[in-house]
Amino acid sequence: MKVSGFTFIRNAIKYDYPIKEAILSILPLCDEVIVMVGNSEDATRSLIASIDDRRIKIIDSIWDDSIRENGKVLAIETDKAFDAIAPDADWAFYIQGDEVFHEHGIEAVKDAMIKYKDVPNVDGLLFNYKHFYGSYDYIGSSRKWYRKEIRVIKNDKAIRSYKDAQGFKKSGKS
Repeated sequence: MKVSGFTFIRNAIKYDYPIKEAILSILPLCDEVIVMVGNSEDATRSLIASIDDRRIKIIDSIWDDSIRENGKVLAIETDKAFDAIAPDADWAFYIQGDEVFHEHGIEAVKDAMIKYKDVPNVDGLLFNYKHFYGSYDYIGSSRKWYRKEIRVIKNDKAIRSYKDAQGFKKSGKS
């Protein structure tokens, strides 16, 4: 089973995104991690390059700032990263620059990937979420915070990033 991670980032240092931690959190499950680095105003690319691991593949990208409304540019950058993963990958693990995957879930996710790898009606794995608000002392739990989201998908290019890259849909279905 081959797993490719993918993400995108721009101005990680300027906006204090924990992208390095995000990438390192999925790396134990991945054979490669594609990082689509946007045209940043800081040393984001150097930060990603400082992760000394041959599995990290940096691709430079220019964001189309004319399509920022409703986060569309985020979905486009997500799809660019997804499109760049290894063609022979079975699964793709998506993580955003402000997320981290808890290490206690590694075995459960690996087991689910193995279990559902060849099941045709399973296109992704749904994750439970905790949203920290302001600090690690506060958890967002109102209805405005999504409680679950898909973060592992099969390597099927009919699956595309949805709206502001929060989730995915397949062939026009949400």
